[in-house]
Amino acid sequence: MKAIKLARPASLDTFEVAEIGDPGAPGPGQIRVRLHANSLNYHDYAVAVGAIPTEGGRIPMSDGAGVVEAVGDGVAEFAEGDNVVSVFFPYWQNGEPPHGNFSHVPGDGLDGYAREAIVTPQTWFTRAPKGWSHVEAATLPCAALTAWRALVVEGGLKAGDSVLILGTGGVAIFALQMAKAMGAIAIVTSSSDAKLERAREMGADFTVNYKTDPDWGDTVRTWTGKRGVDHVLEIGGPGTLAQSITAARIGGHISLIGILTGIKGEVPTLAMMAKQIKLKGIIVGSRAHQAEMIRGLEATGIRPVIDRTFPLANLADAFRYEETGQHFGKICIEM
Repeated sequence: MKAIKLARPASLDTFEVAEIGDPGAPGPGQIRVRLHANSLNYHDYAVAVGAIPTEGGRIPMSDGAGVVEAVGDGVAEFAEGDNVVSVFFPYWQNGEPPHGNFSHVPGDGLDGYAREAIVTPQTWFTRAPKGWSHVEAATLPCAALTAWRALVVEGGLKAGDSVLILGTGGVAIFALQMAKAMGAIAIVTSSSDAKLERAREMGADFTVNYKTDPDWGDTVRTWTGKRGVDHVLEIGGPGTLAQSITAARIGGHISLIGILTGIKGEVPTLAMMAKQIKLKGIIVGSRAHQAEMIRGLEATGIRPVIDRTFPLANLADAFRYEETGQHFGKICIEM
């Protein structure tokens, strides 16, 4: 069966469509999943271009969705024919995070889901939302769960809260949908007026173009009556954190979930201390978080926004499209 493999050094120009062996029948506690879809995340891109180094020959992609083809002895949670979606941290089932790196993440420290079938422990997957396509389900393990954990698990989001969302990528659009579904006030930033218009159509209460308004943090704070926002989804990193601190209220909550502007830089520590801001670094979530989120998505009726879909053989082209920054929502792979 076919899979994509990364060369070493990794590059979008050296992706290999390879024939790999069939994974065979599942053993005790295992399931065999026929994979039908992946979705792209910035983390996958970083691995694909070598910004996050991994082994040569690695099969990429952390998000996979498909159907259970067979179950091994002792498997009670799944049955043949069930639609399932992968877990970003397969060894983080519940409780506190057990590790602080990507060594146990499929598509990075382990082989991922850019392949046609896989045999894994049943705990590496959860059920997919009822009625969702495989492509839709594949958007959940990284982007949707990051937004859910930032807002619901760590942020304790409630109706009437205000949420500042940086950008219009996969995490950001899920955050916008979740915030509005839960009765919160949503503020979105982008460098594209066209994307901001789409965000307003989806319910964003206020938008600001950070390219034409470099002091967007103060603009957001002023819009809130100078109170500041309750929650910030900080996706940019060091290049945007200062503005996010300006926008946040005293005692506000900032979820640091992205490094689009780099991996280090100055932090206005005095301003953050004076405002008594809670800054929380977040990398996705646990299997228990994912199961809770799926119940929440089914209850609210949220469905993912998918920008474009590519075939597996064109995975490199999908990443090149991601590089352009044109997308609004998720880019997916369909097998």
